[in-house]
Amino acid sequence: MIKTIRLIWTIGFLLAFYISLETSAQSYDEKIYEAIQWRNIGPHRGGRSAAVAGVASERNTFYFGSTGGGVWKTTDGGKTWGNISDGYFGGSIGAVAVADSDPNIIYVGGGEKTVRGNVSYGYGFWKSADAGKTWTSLGMEESRFVSRIRIHPTNPDVVLAAVMGDIFKPTEIRGVYKSIDGGKTWNRKLFVNPTAGAVDLVMDPKNPDIMFATTWELKRTPYSLESGGPGSKMFKSVDGGENWTEISTNKGLPEGTLGIIGVTISPVNTNRIWAMVENLNGGLFRSDDGGTTWEKTNEERNLRQRAWYYTRLYADTQSDSTVYVLNVDYHKSTDGGKTFKNYDAPHGDHHDLWIDPKDNQRMIIADDGGAQVSFDGGASWTTYMNQPTSQFYRVTTDNHFPYRIYGAQQDNSTLRISHRNDGRGITEDDWEPTAGGESGWIAPDPNDSDIVYGGSYGGYLTRENHRTKTSRTVNVYPNNPMGHGAEDMKYRFQWNFPIFFSLHDPKVLYTTSNQFHRSTDGGQSWETFSPDLTRNAKEKLGPSGGPITKDNTSVEYYSTIFTASESPLKKGVLWAGSDDGLVHVSKDNGKTWENVTPKGLPEWIQINSTEGHPFEEGGLYFAATGYKNGDYAPYMYKTFDYGKTWTKITSGIDGQHFTRVVRADPAKKGILYAGTETGMYISFNDGADWKPFQLNLPIVPITDLTIKDNNLIAATQGRSFWIIDDLTVLHQLSDEVGTKPFHLFKPQDSYRMDGVKRESKTAGTNRPGGVLVYYNLKEEPKEEVKIEFYDNNKNLLREFSSKGIEKDTLKYKTGSNEFNWNLRIPDAKSFEGMIMWGGPLRGPKIVPGDYTVKLIVDGKAEEQSFKVLADPRYESSQEDLLAQYEFLLGVRDKLTETHETIIIIRKYRDELNALVEKDPKKKKRIEPIVNAISDIEKELYQTQNRSGQDPLNFPIRLNNKLAHLNSVVGNGDYRPTAGAEEVKVEISGLIDIQLKKFREIESSQISKILNIEEMKAEIEKK
Repeated sequence: MIKTIRLIWTIGFLLAFYISLETSAQSYDEKIYEAIQWRNIGPHRGGRSAAVAGVASERNTFYFGSTGGGVWKTTDGGKTWGNISDGYFGGSIGAVAVADSDPNIIYVGGGEKTVRGNVSYGYGFWKSADAGKTWTSLGMEESRFVSRIRIHPTNPDVVLAAVMGDIFKPTEIRGVYKSIDGGKTWNRKLFVNPTAGAVDLVMDPKNPDIMFATTWELKRTPYSLESGGPGSKMFKSVDGGENWTEISTNKGLPEGTLGIIGVTISPVNTNRIWAMVENLNGGLFRSDDGGTTWEKTNEERNLRQRAWYYTRLYADTQSDSTVYVLNVDYHKSTDGGKTFKNYDAPHGDHHDLWIDPKDNQRMIIADDGGAQVSFDGGASWTTYMNQPTSQFYRVTTDNHFPYRIYGAQQDNSTLRISHRNDGRGITEDDWEPTAGGESGWIAPDPNDSDIVYGGSYGGYLTRENHRTKTSRTVNVYPNNPMGHGAEDMKYRFQWNFPIFFSLHDPKVLYTTSNQFHRSTDGGQSWETFSPDLTRNAKEKLGPSGGPITKDNTSVEYYSTIFTASESPLKKGVLWAGSDDGLVHVSKDNGKTWENVTPKGLPEWIQINSTEGHPFEEGGLYFAATGYKNGDYAPYMYKTFDYGKTWTKITSGIDGQHFTRVVRADPAKKGILYAGTETGMYISFNDGADWKPFQLNLPIVPITDLTIKDNNLIAATQGRSFWIIDDLTVLHQLSDEVGTKPFHLFKPQDSYRMDGVKRESKTAGTNRPGGVLVYYNLKEEPKEEVKIEFYDNNKNLLREFSSKGIEKDTLKYKTGSNEFNWNLRIPDAKSFEGMIMWGGPLRGPKIVPGDYTVKLIVDGKAEEQSFKVLADPRYESSQEDLLAQYEFLLGVRDKLTETHETIIIIRKYRDELNALVEKDPKKKKRIEPIVNAISDIEKELYQTQNRSGQDPLNFPIRLNNKLAHLNSVVGNGDYRPTAGAEEVKVEISGLIDIQLKKFREIESSQISKILNIEEMKAEIEKK
């Protein structure tokens, strides 16, 4: 017995050892799979921006910084935007400035001033000397948040910046910094204390030695935002920022604790200064003597509400009586700041404004919808529906076809968006609002994708019926918490609280506060079935906002269940992760719960995502973030035994790339995907080590990931949704792939769908229709690369070659390649100058079934099988689709026969006419032949057509009528109609009459004059 036990133990140990050895060794060179690129599907609906700039000398050129999405530029006045920081840096942008003396010089500072709950930092200072084509890092990465940059008007090497610093912890890197060498070195010129950074900075446009700056004592924690304190002050410099004098206590300014202060100088009268001051007696103050004395001109709350999020003001460039104040609306005064009228840009919540110093009608504004441009002083603005800078919290999908992607866009609505279509891009036609609000999780009903549940702040939870266009609110406990701290709440629902359906019972809907809740009747009633699964830290449940202005929206609610999930393998296994660092598990459907928090996990860390193991019943992965405590390290763990033991799995991830999400590939054990603040990572060995998985994805916070049908979908905070269309390439990786001269991956089974992949500045990128083929070339081929497709009977359907076939040339490169076949066999033959009206020559799509692709490199071949799947949107049977294919194949072949006849007719006619020119005596014999075959051509094709609209004047002939059936019968996936069958027989019969006439003339007359076999061979060769 003992020997048996020892043998079992030894075998188990060795098996575990070899499994561990195998997984730890798995890592692959990105070059062999890098063709599986990320695809940005949009939406093209702008997310928050806090920094804009224009170019005074270029009327249509403007810039904006996205919160999370880098720097964007337009050269057409805001009609379209393009990212100009990709490839260099990304993340949140707090300041963008263009040098007045040289518009090619741009300075950028990372980190947004709008420090809301999902705030992201930036990556220091960057500079471009060629209007954004290339960039140079200027360092100061630890500055984290830069809110203003000001450039000397005549010397672009002199630049000053307001650095807020790390808002999550005390730091010395705060205050006003100055560079006199174009950003190569920076020197701090103003510093207050380690918790107060510089937030606003203005330069006298007539005398750049005169400057004003404000500092702001601010701290954001996981449970609060604290605005105001002794470090909030206003300063003035008269020597170009070298020295500063505090003016916060000057006559007329309010006494007591100060918060954020915004300041602006009138370019028309530079003695006139305005300041918006957060204070219990705050408001708008004006100085007419350069800041020595002040007068309060306005204290309206709508100008200074929620001060930390706004408090920006701008003097008009042409009138010293006109000033703008930005808030939810933007406000304009024309009487020096005494009274204001409010206005709306296309999106609310305004954060920055640039006014052309020479033309005050030309502006760009930043708001929660990105950036918009005006050329008429704000009477009209460009759209924000052309900027793919949306910020999403979570991502999920439904069971519709094609499936839709769901997310809640910060500062906007929730939405669902098709991941692909039959067209040329993902546009507004492909998405719509859905349940919930800007901050919530979304849960489509697994059995009915038109029933969707979505959340938002305050415990708000709605049920949307897209079929009937009705909505119902089904909050667990509909007690409006607005303005109250978490200490007042029966249930603490976080701003971004979980909502999800059971993986084992689609009637069970879960949601969480500080406890678990479930409903089996669509939210009509809720069962609370867990204790408080948080630390319930009373000292961290108070009101948020600071000593002046409270701001309680539930984004600051702490000690909540922040993420939750169910085991995909075992019913009744539930996991909960709290935002205060606890992990709990229930193995009995919520009857009992066990605290299984890993030892050594930071106490107050936020468990941000949980992922039930797809292959182990007791398994879980989780990602945690501690950045709001000033800890930017990655934290990810896994367990196989319900949390009894944990393994930290962060090796290979940059120490500053804090983790937001981890997902396990459900089709390939051991492959993990991680989203961090600074990009993507992949592990091929169950987290033993990681490597970047950025590919073409820009540097942007990855907030969530999901996998659907072997597609990987990423939600980003600042660049909308991105998707990888085929993970099966990763599933097939092995050590052998990289060592072979070439390798063909087995294609993913592909739906019989159309679609065109095209990059656009105004629409998301679509997945191309057909099948995607991936292959790797280790070395440059010596002669030829070919790709061939065969049906199940080994019949060649289509071939592509690097040498070119039918004007199609296969393009390739050494390394990883992607090839797309649209599933269509070759088109009908055409001829030069053909004009058709509604008569495409395209070959038909193959029918669903089994197929083979063959890759041939310098004569050596590999092949893989794949399936073509029927489009589920159509009710047609396989027999219907086969009938359609055979019909269209017959049309194609008859068109080819017709057009080949026209081509040879034209060849014969040219040769016959040439004979007449040489010997006019032959005209009598040849002319009737030429006339006869020309008449046949005119019956087959309208020879008078020379332009696209000519068929409206010259009636189309038989070939066009037959080709029109390609449009009629090829529209959708259906059996040909009886009418189509009838027309095909009729037109084909008429064509055959003409073809028979031609063949008779050819054999009886032309063949006796010309060497027709030689001429046909010549045409065939061409």
